[in-house]
Amino acid sequence: MPATAIKPASAIAPPTETAARIGQWQLVRMIGEGQLCRVYAARPVSQAAERAAVYALKVLSDRWSEDSAAIEVLRREAIVGRTLSHPHLVSVLSAHVAAPPYFLVMPLLEGLALSQRLAGGDRLSLPMALWIARQTAEALDALHQAGWMHADVKPSNLFLSPDGHVTLLDLGFARRPDDTTSIINRCVTGTMHYIAPEMITSALRPDIRSDLYSLGATLYELLTGRPPFVARSLEQLADLHRQGEPEPLRMLTPTVPATVARFVHQMLSKQPLRRPQTPTEVIDRLVTLEIETFNLR
Repeated sequence: MPATAIKPASAIAPPTETAARIGQWQLVRMIGEGQLCRVYAARPVSQAAERAAVYALKVLSDRWSEDSAAIEVLRREAIVGRTLSHPHLVSVLSAHVAAPPYFLVMPLLEGLALSQRLAGGDRLSLPMALWIARQTAEALDALHQAGWMHADVKPSNLFLSPDGHVTLLDLGFARRPDDTTSIINRCVTGTMHYIAPEMITSALRPDIRSDLYSLGATLYELLTGRPPFVARSLEQLADLHRQGEPEPLRMLTPTVPATVARFVHQMLSKQPLRRPQTPTEVIDRLVTLEIETFNLR
C-alpha cells in the first residue's frame, strides 16, 4: 500500500454488499488497506463462487477518487507494473485507470508484508536477512535497468511468501532519475524511517542510490530489530537522516559479522557517492556475504 503499513487481514472486515462487485470482478474479502487504496481478493464474476480467488484488486478509495495526485499514483503503478516483468517485482495484469472506479488487477500473493513479520516480534536469521535484501536488490536492479527508481523501499512494501520469496510492492511512487516533481506527499512515519537524505533536501537529486540507502535502512532493522533512527517527530527523523549517525550495528547485535555491519553502514552513508553505486554492486556484495555466513555455520 502506498505510504503506510498493511493492516493484517484478520483485522479488516469483508466488503459490504454494495461494494461486493467492481466491473467484472467479484470482491471476496478485503486483505489490506493503505492510505490511498484497499486491496481485495477477487475472482471474475463469470467464475463459480466455489472457486478460490487468485487475483488481487487494488482499488482507489472513494475519498481519493477525484484527487488527481492519488489517481496519478495508481496510473504510475499501472505503467511500471505492466511494462516490467521480474520475479521480485509485483505484476500488474490489467488496469482501469482512465475513469472511476480506479483499480489494478494483480496476482494474489500468499504470505505477509515484512513489516507484519517484524511487528510480530519474529527475528530473522542472518542468512534470511541477507537473502531478503538480495532479492530486493534484484528487483531494484530490474527497475534501474529500465530507467526507474522505486522511491519507497521499506518493510511494508516487501511481501514475503511462506518459502521466503520476496516481492517488491507499490510501484506508484516510482520515478525517473530526472523527475523533479513529487506526485503526492509521502512524508509519513512509515516512509520516513527509511528515506534517504537527498529525498528530503534539495541539495542532491535522488536516484537509484537513494533506494539503496532505504534498503540499507531496512537491512539494519532486520539485523537489529529497529530502524537506524528513532525519533518523536517526523522533523526529528528528517534531521537524523540528514545529519545523524546510526548506532553501530554491532553495538546492538554483536553476533553480526563485522563485514556485514560495515556494508550496511556503507549503504547508509549520507553522501550517495560513498554508497554502493548500483543494485548490481549490492547484489554481488550480498552474495559474497551470504557465502561467508554459510561458512560460519
